[in-house]
Amino acid sequence: MKILVLGSGAGGGFPQWNCNCTLCAGQRQGQLSAHARTQSSIAVSADGQSWVLLNASPDIGQQIRSHPQLHPRHGLRDTPIKAVVLMDAQIDHVSGLLGLREGPCIDLYATPCVFEDLTTGLPLLNVLEHYCGTRWHIVPVAGHRLSAGFEIEGFASLRFTALAIPGKAPQYSPHRREQVVGDNIALLIEDLEQGGRLFYSPGLADVGEQELRWMSGADCLLVDGTFWEEEEMQRAGLGAQTASDMGHLPQLGTPARAGMLDVMAATSATRKVLIHINNSNPILDESSAQRRELDLRGIEVAYDGMEITL
Repeated sequence: MKILVLGSGAGGGFPQWNCNCTLCAGQRQGQLSAHARTQSSIAVSADGQSWVLLNASPDIGQQIRSHPQLHPRHGLRDTPIKAVVLMDAQIDHVSGLLGLREGPCIDLYATPCVFEDLTTGLPLLNVLEHYCGTRWHIVPVAGHRLSAGFEIEGFASLRFTALAIPGKAPQYSPHRREQVVGDNIALLIEDLEQGGRLFYSPGLADVGEQELRWMSGADCLLVDGTFWEEEEMQRAGLGAQTASDMGHLPQLGTPARAGMLDVMAATSATRKVLIHINNSNPILDESSAQRRELDLRGIEVAYDGMEITL
């Protein structure tokens, strides 16, 4: 299985267009050892020829242009992107669908409540019907069903399993204050020929027994790296919300609950990678004490263009 990181930043990317915090300003001015990042999305493939897009960020056009693996190869109009799987209905994970409107009909995989959000509160799919259109493939995580396996045509050697996880629905969603099963999913992707297993979850509010069991069975973790600490936005003067308020588990734990560093330490994954990095997170600075801590723990920070083979 081949994994291509198209975007590794959180909403707004890095540096964020309207942010003059220490990290964003330092990166713009060349005073910080930090790479720019587009908004979070990855692509997976069994053979390096056909790809499944996991989330479609607002930066999708730039991301495709920057990655030759996703360039057209056959005829005047072509794309190796054969399907899109949505992890949630967050604007920074779905609005890139509009950027795919010039292509063929989009084979779209999502849970029932995500399809509901994208036809009501944010009716992107209604708009796309006037362009390329979409073929709906329901990922049946809803109600009492907390996990579901599904197949994607043309990817017979990859097995996909979706798991309902703690998180937040988008601010525009009626589910924002009361989570519905299927608002947020993680994916376990298994290569049935080579045996590699990827656990992907760019937004993860907490890790319980079920999530830890799935993570423990993976060879590669590509998981929520949004915040370093719970009150990071407040300390940076960027907002009043905590990591928990925004639906993310920070890297540092507290006496009340383990952080992502503790969770990763409890697994035996060969590759442990943080993705969806917010512009406030000090791990963006490659010379920071926080990055040295990650290095000591064998934890990587995803970057745009990162390639992983399992």
